[in-house]
Amino acid sequence: MTFARDSRQHAPATERNRQPILEVLDRVLPSTGTVLEVASGTGQHAVFFAPRLKPRRWLPSDPQPLLRDSIHAWQNHAPADNLCPPLALDVQADSWPVEGSASPPELAQFPITAVVAINLIHISPWSACEGLMAGCDRILPPGGILYLYGPYKMGGQNTAPSNESFDRYLQSSDPRWGVRDLDDVVKLANSHHLKLLETVAMPANNFSVVFERF
Repeated sequence: MTFARDSRQHAPATERNRQPILEVLDRVLPSTGTVLEVASGTGQHAVFFAPRLKPRRWLPSDPQPLLRDSIHAWQNHAPADNLCPPLALDVQADSWPVEGSASPPELAQFPITAVVAINLIHISPWSACEGLMAGCDRILPPGGILYLYGPYKMGGQNTAPSNESFDRYLQSSDPRWGVRDLDDVVKLANSHHLKLLETVAMPANNFSVVFERF
């Protein structure tokens, strides 16, 4: 990532993957309500998706203050009337700031109908995936959608040599990180009332993985 003088951060991969991801999101997301994006990172995805996914509202979030500053800066650079200010949200927390009395008042009118997590569960400990599934279990209504994007192992094997190298790099950076096996993710999701709807092959050996709350 690089820093801009106005606090915007830039993740080059976002420019490459945003259009293919948008095409899947436009097809699988519920047609109304609020989409909660967890671990929004720089904010580039948020400002790109929000105006293109109207009338849905887009609610970004990130636990890191520096990244929330970047999201704010991107919002100022490319405002959209359906793009909400970012929340301080840690997926591993027992309660998220969209639950209970701390919830933004707008969610009463535009309830959360989907959760999006892009490049999260491999660049974090497994407990982040556990927290994500538990949070979706709490906040998504029946028929709500969880969308995941990133690399995955299939049947315990990486799907490309580049993913195998990436997996080694992740684990050398932090032994708790790594490319996850899709079977393990699906099993965990099922235990939190989320069923797999589809897996879509994406560019650069990534996958879109779509779950529905039952």
